[in-house]
Amino acid sequence: MSRHRCFLVIGALLSLAVPMLVAMETCPATGMPGMPGIPGMPGRDGRDGEKGEKGQSGQVWHGGLGPQKGEKGEPGQMGFPGKRGQSGEPGELGLPGKDGPPGEPGDPGTVGVQQKAAFSVARGVNDYPERASVIRFTNVITNINDDYDTATGRFRCRVPGTYYFVFHASLEDRLCVLMKLDQTLLTSFCDHRRNRRQVTSGSLAVYLSTGQEVWLETKDYRGMRGKPEGYSIFSGFLLHSH
Repeated sequence: MSRHRCFLVIGALLSLAVPMLVAMETCPATGMPGMPGIPGMPGRDGRDGEKGEKGQSGQVWHGGLGPQKGEKGEPGQMGFPGKRGQSGEPGELGLPGKDGPPGEPGDPGTVGVQQKAAFSVARGVNDYPERASVIRFTNVITNINDDYDTATGRFRCRVPGTYYFVFHASLEDRLCVLMKLDQTLLTSFCDHRRNRRQVTSGSLAVYLSTGQEVWLETKDYRGMRGKPEGYSIFSGFLLHSH
C-alpha cells in the first residue's frame, strides 16, 4: 500500500515538472547564470593514435664504434701520498764536488803513544861470548814492547824510523864487536889494549824498516865481561819515526 502511494507521488511530480522543462527550452532565460559546477572525475585514456611519418636521417658519425674520448677536464685535487716504491739501480758517479770549508779543530791527541821504541839490556854472565857469534844480553833494564829478544840477542824493528844504538863493554882482554843489520855489517868497534880492566863503547844512528833486525856479534877478540862491578850494556831507542 505504501509502495503504491510512493509511485503516485512521483508520477504527480513528474507531470508538473515536464511542462516547466519544455517552457525553459522554448523561452529565453531571463534569470542570472548559476555558479559553475564541481569538476567531474578524469575520464579514461583514449586509444593510441596512428603511427607518424618517418623522420629524416641524422648526420653521419665519422668516429669509431666504441666510446669516444671527450675534452680534457680540469686537474683534480692532489691525492694522498702512496707507498714508497722499490729502490732503483745505482746511477753513475757524478762529478767531484767542490771542497768544503775546513772542519773544526779536533781534540788534542797524545803525541808518540804508538811511536815509542827503546831498550837497554845487560850481559848477565861473566864468561866471554863465543867466537863469531851473536852477543846475548839477558838482563833486561828497559825493553818497550819486548822489541829486543833476550833469547836471540837481536832487536827487531816495530816502528820504522831512525834509531840510535850504543854499547858499553867492560873488558879485561882485547875486544872486537861488529854491529850488523840483517847480515849486513854496519860498523865494527875494536879495542886491542890488554890492560887489567877497562871500558870501551861505540854508537851508531841508522834507519830501520819494519821487521829489520840489529845485533852485536863477536869476531876474533871477545874479551867482554858481565861482572856486577862492570856490566856490559847494549841500548837502542827511536830518534824519529817515518
